[in-house]
Amino acid sequence: MPDAVPHVDTGEGLPTATIVLKPKRARPFFGRHPWVLDSAVLRVDGAPADGAVVDLATHDGQFVGRGLWNSTSRLRVRLYAFDAATKLDDALWQARIEAAVRLRRTLGLDDPAGAARLVNSEGDDLSGLIVDRYGDYLAVQVTALAMASRLDTICDTLQTLVAPRGILLRGAERGLAKLEGLHLADRLVRGSAPAGPIFVHEHGLRFGIDLAEGQKTGYYLDQRDNRHAAARYAQGRRVLDMFCYSGGFSVACAVAGRAASVLAVDSSAKAATLAKANADLNGAANVAVETADAFEKLDALLAAGERFGMVVLDPPKFARSRASLDDALRAYHRINRAALGLLEPGGILVTCSCSGSVSREDFLQMLAGVAQRGRRPIQLLECRGAAPDHPVSASCLEGEYLKCVIARVP
Repeated sequence: MPDAVPHVDTGEGLPTATIVLKPKRARPFFGRHPWVLDSAVLRVDGAPADGAVVDLATHDGQFVGRGLWNSTSRLRVRLYAFDAATKLDDALWQARIEAAVRLRRTLGLDDPAGAARLVNSEGDDLSGLIVDRYGDYLAVQVTALAMASRLDTICDTLQTLVAPRGILLRGAERGLAKLEGLHLADRLVRGSAPAGPIFVHEHGLRFGIDLAEGQKTGYYLDQRDNRHAAARYAQGRRVLDMFCYSGGFSVACAVAGRAASVLAVDSSAKAATLAKANADLNGAANVAVETADAFEKLDALLAAGERFGMVVLDPPKFARSRASLDDALRAYHRINRAALGLLEPGGILVTCSCSGSVSREDFLQMLAGVAQRGRRPIQLLECRGAAPDHPVSASCLEGEYLKCVIARVP
């Protein structure tokens, strides 16, 4: 299917319509929250095209903010400015991207042989835009229809700032793309595509990344520092890495952590192949990789009486929305309960959730339930989040999606 992107006049960055809020619904937006849902909208004064600039106003006419309109989404307006003098023009997008790239350089994440997230959506005041750098290549993921109509400006700016060999576009998750009315095919948008995997450095290790078919934009950059932290507890232990994907935790524990052995498991044969390749790339002969359903494998290991000194759980997103929260918490409870049964006394549990709909409190309460039902204490050693190149806006805490708990089980 060809890309379906609205053709809107984005040159001046001035509003084409005013979106009027229902009474008593403006408070979050005066607090600079960027998401205006359809349920908050009283009426639309004007006829904005999807992707056009609009102003947000209270029911009695007070200016609130300026954003981009999408009539097809429950998220009707994404706000990018909170004063009437700011234009949402090319200069604004360029300045925001420049500021985001500058932050990563300040963080020391500009190693040309490494990888980093350069733009993290709401965390960089660029709602709907994600940009990851892998060595000489950029992967751009657009998750908002309004950003799609500004893709040329975005890529031109990135080309000037970073000078990559190529920029690849990665489509949004299927469900999100449908909600946004967004149809963008994965493709090369600037420069040349890599002939094969990209190899990047991470805390002294090397990883091969498939930019064409890998999950997300190719790799889980958000877990970079958590992999390094988990490895500190792995020395001499037998490690089980469930949902291993490309083997990040496995390789870190085996090589940097000097684990006795690592069993890495993923349901995807492609992921397992990539994990084995990454283990071989780093000389981790003590890593064994299996393709298996995680729930079935956990049950089989329990039935066989297996024991491990460390269990890593880094599952895919179990909750797509708050409506599926209960089911997600049951799934997290099940795998963590199994992990408790597999851990030897004094073992280390590294357990993660990338579901934004599961709050940190939800996740910790789930672990409390696991400790109670499993009749084993869980000592929380570290409660971690995403790496610092994934900043979170204090005005949009929904962006704090990743939880990574490192715990000891006596």
